[in-house]
Amino acid sequence: MSVLDIPGDAKRAFAVLQQGGTAILPMDVGYSIIGGSGLALRRIFDTKKRARAKLNAMIGHAGIHRELHACSARGEEIITAITVDYDLPLGVIAPCRPDHPMLRKLDPDTYRRSTAGDTLLMLMNAGRFHEAISELSLQAQHPLFGSSANLSLSGTKFRPADIEPEITSIADIVIDHGLMKYHPWRASSTLLDVETCTVHRFGSCYENIADIMQRHFKVELPPKPAA
Repeated sequence: MSVLDIPGDAKRAFAVLQQGGTAILPMDVGYSIIGGSGLALRRIFDTKKRARAKLNAMIGHAGIHRELHACSARGEEIITAITVDYDLPLGVIAPCRPDHPMLRKLDPDTYRRSTAGDTLLMLMNAGRFHEAISELSLQAQHPLFGSSANLSLSGTKFRPADIEPEITSIADIVIDHGLMKYHPWRASSTLLDVETCTVHRFGSCYENIADIMQRHFKVELPPKPAA
């Protein structure tokens, strides 16, 4: 018998988010605080003391990616290689379709805080819970956005007990799945623009991702900066 009820936990969290609430959710790359409405996302943004230049990330899987992103054939190959062939998490940055119904549900301020030049950041392949809640998001055509569950610049949190009380106090639900998978990297997902091959964050599995890009796409990503 499974010790985790991933479908049930995803449904409970999604119900809160669909009603406009906030949720702290387990992703393989660390716990995230996610909003189900523009008001919730602004509350998250303000509580985290997040710089206005920082963008929200969308929660998504292959189905949402195919509907919302407008990638070149090479961009699709890069995403498939990293997230499917090598089964690694990735923050995918790619051109989006602003007229898609899921994005049209966003108020103008939320859209501005979640896109840059009509490119959209989407966290992909971040574990079974992430996949389950992404599927609920797709089925309901209800977009989910957020960022790491921490005060800005305080580091990714891989256990709920490590999340600052200011952050947990605004969560309507916390799904606790213990220590997250990629905790040895001590960083959230690597962010990669799959069209320009520009690295926007050196995160979890970066060394693996750089190796994939060099061997399969002849792209030399920059070395990870020294800690």
